Amino acid sequence: MTTDFSMLDWRKMSRDEVDRGLNNGAAVAGSAEIIAGWEKRSAALRQKYPQHLDLRYGSRERNRIDFLKARDQAPTLLFIHGGYWQHRAKEIFTLVAEGSMAHGINVALTGYTLAPDATLDEIVAEIHAGIDFLAAQLPALGAAAGGIVVSGWSAGGHLTAMALSNKHVRAGVGISGIYDLEPIHHSYLNEKLQLDEATSRHNSPMMMSGGPPKPLSLVVGSAELPLLRKQTADFAGHRARHGLPVTYEEIPGADHFTIMNEMIAPGGRITTLIRQAFERTAE
Repeated sequence: MTTDFSMLDWRKMSRDEVDRGLNNGAAVAGSAEIIAGWEKRSAALRQKYPQHLDLRYGSRERNRIDFLKARDQAPTLLFIHGGYWQHRAKEIFTLVAEGSMAHGINVALTGYTLAPDATLDEIVAEIHAGIDFLAAQLPALGAAAGGIVVSGWSAGGHLTAMALSNKHVRAGVGISGIYDLEPIHHSYLNEKLQLDEATSRHNSPMMMSGGPPKPLSLVVGSAELPLLRKQTADFAGHRARHGLPVTYEEIPGADHFTIMNEMIAPGGRITTLIRQAFERTAE
């Protein structure tokens, strides 16, 4: 599905319209049950791969990384969870490793401090600290060197874009992300985030003059909220205008939650994009 987003301007919406336009949980019936199902399947996978869980990369409670090893000397994907920077935890999302591990790719999942206990600047800094730590640990973990591919969902899509500047990251896959924080700044989500205009702008990949010249694949569901679909389409256009490597596509019929099936499944479209990210950046 393609949509002309030119007429969709959050600035012309009421506060209530913006709030509803960003509220994925309210928009998707049964979303709480979907999350509960993820958590159950993730717990089983953590029991299957208990060897390298909760590796500490910093001093705060959520500064931990889980590493699930597919095989010796395999490349590594790092997944960043979503929850609008203020909800969820890495433990809910372990099941996303299934798709990539079926193709011999190691998968790490990073935690980070949530708002309001951390500012967005601090959250971004934690993501970079986690990547630095993971890159240093890869030899001891028996993984291949040569850079990490980063992927994230929702707020994790935003953090994926912010992580591209890290020297240890070779490519990214952003899923249903937020790339312009100004609508967030003017919504119910800012009660915990406490963004001001300056923080919003310098943490918005859309507001940057260019960006890291590393491959980035952007995906969003065709059944997602229009403001969320516009975020992904606009950011893809931003990178294309600046001559940065980018692909954009909508997953037909997928909403903000069912899109993750395309990462969980070994044959899923997002799994394929992750595999291609490794192949296209192979040394």
